[in-house]
Amino acid sequence: MSELQMRVSDEDRERTAQQLQQAFSEGRLTQPELEDRLEVALSARTYGDLLGLITDLPSTQPQVDDVVELGSKNGNVKRAGDWAVPRRLRIASKYGSVDLDFTEAVVPHQVVDVELDLTYGSARIILPEGAVANVDGFQSDWGQPTSKVPSRPRPGVLCVVITGRAKYGGLTVRYPRRRWFTH
Repeated sequence: MSELQMRVSDEDRERTAQQLQQAFSEGRLTQPELEDRLEVALSARTYGDLLGLITDLPSTQPQVDDVVELGSKNGNVKRAGDWAVPRRLRIASKYGSVDLDFTEAVVPHQVVDVELDLTYGSARIILPEGAVANVDGFQSDWGQPTSKVPSRPRPGVLCVVITGRAKYGGLTVRYPRRRWFTH
């Protein structure tokens, strides 16, 4: 499934509506054009529907937390503890592994896209209990991605969509390990 076919959220629709209203206030759209486009924006189902409404308008700067790109040639990429998760995370690693722990992270978005480009490393993604992950868009030349969490999106639950590829590595998605203490 291409990104243009992915379903949009209410937040995505609202952001597009704000962009259209801004274009109207700058004189780029007439009142009838604004009304027509807002009607389509508020009923849009996919990113392709929304994109068609704004392609002829100057692009606005993405919000700081919209896309974050991380990379490493030789070291590992690791995020754990209290970290801010962007809407889209792009990670490229040539010889290192990727370790993303979402269990204590601040995640303001219900859907987070993680794009991995791995050459000689693997990725491990740990999600909070109840979260879901879709790994259908991830390809590995050696082996299959392993996901031990549900993949079906549910309302109000974090959904991580993982795409990309690994040449000589793999992908594991799981919940945190349970710790059993005996006294």
